[in-house]
Amino acid sequence: MNFLTELGTYVVENQSELLSMTWTHILMVIYGIALALLVGVPLGILAAKFEKIAPFILSSTNILQLIPSLAMLAILMLYFGLGFQTMVIGLFFYSLLPIVRNTYVGIKEVDKSVTEAGKGIGMTPGQLLRKIEVPLSLPFLMAGLRVGSVIAVAVACIGPYIGAGGLGDEIISGISLQSEIKIYAGAIPATLIAIIADAVLGRFEAKTKARMAP
Repeated sequence: MNFLTELGTYVVENQSELLSMTWTHILMVIYGIALALLVGVPLGILAAKFEKIAPFILSSTNILQLIPSLAMLAILMLYFGLGFQTMVIGLFFYSLLPIVRNTYVGIKEVDKSVTEAGKGIGMTPGQLLRKIEVPLSLPFLMAGLRVGSVIAVAVACIGPYIGAGGLGDEIISGISLQSEIKIYAGAIPATLIAIIADAVLGRFEAKTKARMAP
């Protein structure tokens, strides 16, 4: 029996457990990215609008990205304990930088003549932001979301070290048992999630760029 046959047999026999792990993995990523969007977009806008605090915001998010993932989870575990919630917070921190930075760049890249035209017809700063600056910066935001999502899928694989579950359970179990089959059974779905997320978000990014094209 060759390797692919053995892998296929293992996946079929353990499909319910693998599906449960996959769903947990996806949920962790979705919640982490959702939090990163809720916090990261306003931070990126603040950085773009107030240049004095931009270095502080961008540097802070950059530092979070530089902390080794296991060290980050160990620190979070001290405050939030073991489990799903702690992993979501970790993914939130790791996804924050690309979203904040790309929102910042997107707002800064809006053509000044467009904003001046908006001011000329009596738009308030809030209206300029909602109706001109944010819509025009969407391609940059989508690019940041795309990068953040792929990072989150990868980092979520170490979730089992803090009891969060996900596909990392199968990978780490395979490492412990020296089972190549179990490692691939966890790694392949995780890779597919990352590829699908990148492809779907890349499609949305291309659509937003097409809409903004003259």
